Amino acid sequence: MKSPKREASVPSDARAFLGGLPHESREIVLALRDIVRRTVPDAEETVLWGGLSYHTPWIGGRVKGALCQITVKRGEVRLEFIHGVRLADPAGLLRGDRISKRYVAICTVADARRPEIVALIEQASTIDFGGC
Repeated sequence: MKSPKREASVPSDARAFLGGLPHESREIVLALRDIVRRTVPDAEETVLWGGLSYHTPWIGGRVKGALCQITVKRGEVRLEFIHGVRLADPAGLLRGDRISKRYVAICTVADARRPEIVALIEQASTIDFGGC
């Protein structure tokens, strides 16, 4: 069952993105969205590169200040970190072999709520680029 409050707080471009998702994926994406917004409430949300994208303007724009992105690829919900290679990952959740980008596959709403996921989001919001 959809929460009217949850749906009303979604901007129209994000609502269009969510509307194109299968129900199960949409529920996981909405749970991740709630967690990102609660963890870093000042992060800016846009629909970019085929997903919900979050960046931290106090660090930089959509690339340098990239916090994370929620995407659905081939039915798999992913929480992606453009600067994922810079994140400590003691739980070994991060996947990927790109130069910098890493992701975590999120299979259930319960997975989205894991403390390790919140810790990765918090870390991403505080990356220090040392003036770069």
